[in-house]
Amino acid sequence: MMNKSLPSWVNSLVLIVVNIILALIAGAVVLMATNVDVIYAAKIVLFGAFGNSEGIGYTLFYATNFMFTGLSVALAWHAGLFNIGAEGQATLGGIGVAVVCSSFENSLPFGLLVVLTTVTSALMGALWAFIPGWLNAYRGSHIVITTIMFNFIASSLLVYLVVNVLKGPEQMASVSPIFAQSSWLPYIHQLNLFGDSLAATPLNISFFWAILCCLLVHFYLHHSRFGYEARAVGFSAKSTDFAGINKGRVIVITMMLSGALASFVGLNEIQGGSHQLKLEFVAGYGFTGIAVAIIGRNQPLAIIVSSILFGALYQGGSELAFNIDHIGNDIVLLIQGLVILFCGALEWMLKPNIDNWLKGAKRKREQHGFD
Repeated sequence: MMNKSLPSWVNSLVLIVVNIILALIAGAVVLMATNVDVIYAAKIVLFGAFGNSEGIGYTLFYATNFMFTGLSVALAWHAGLFNIGAEGQATLGGIGVAVVCSSFENSLPFGLLVVLTTVTSALMGALWAFIPGWLNAYRGSHIVITTIMFNFIASSLLVYLVVNVLKGPEQMASVSPIFAQSSWLPYIHQLNLFGDSLAATPLNISFFWAILCCLLVHFYLHHSRFGYEARAVGFSAKSTDFAGINKGRVIVITMMLSGALASFVGLNEIQGGSHQLKLEFVAGYGFTGIAVAIIGRNQPLAIIVSSILFGALYQGGSELAFNIDHIGNDIVLLIQGLVILFCGALEWMLKPNIDNWLKGAKRKREQHGFD
């Protein structure tokens, strides 16, 4: 629960920034313990993530996935639901994208195909979230348990489909055939929005769709009746019974929307990135979305910033692992874990210090007649 004794700008900005800095300092200490030059490592991470158009492209490509899964977790959280099933919902969405692309890649106009992949992906993700939502709303099943179990079911379903149904007859690897180029989402570097200055990266137009989804979810939560009902259920589910709000319906609808948002990872990764269905295309984005939502205080607009932060950690961490021999990709997981630790479990660790400092500063202003 947000502490009301602190101004909102301190809760939503200062505490987050300070906690992230503490997490990075802790990560630096670990790097020093492994005989790594911290200044050199920091330069590699920053330059790898933002130092050139290629790094920025990959950072925003990863951030696109984090926006979708972070929004999924945040939307459910506002209704009092802890959706840990974004991984499975993204998996089902990717399957839907792959089936549509492989079936209609040469028979539909591109615009209609994009609409169909988007709608199919959303329906698949919503369906996968509907069952845990319904079980929670009308049978009292714990949402955390059911969504975790559905992640495993989705993973098994993906393996079966790729190995036995979608894999090409002459392929050894467990992947689907590459879709026709006419079905690929346009890369942003091909649109010439910034001339020829952008390097070739997987960043595609689903990035704009992710930004739009953040804006739409913000409007839904704070400027619509259904969003108000979702937040009311999350704030006090018992009180909504007296207000005439159908709690079960709100839970089911919110979970379906949450699943639809997570499913759009398939658009970015499959139709926009690899152009084929792979077993590991979700790659933990669903679970990292929980951390993204925590850093963004479950606010859709703040999730844009936290997604870019985690995208930078992914891209910069990969560059670090590539340039320093005895550092692997696990360093990215380590830094992510520290960020989650300081911004989640230790969220209010520095709150008393900041609170006392603000009160002292206010007393000094009052003594000097400024207030």
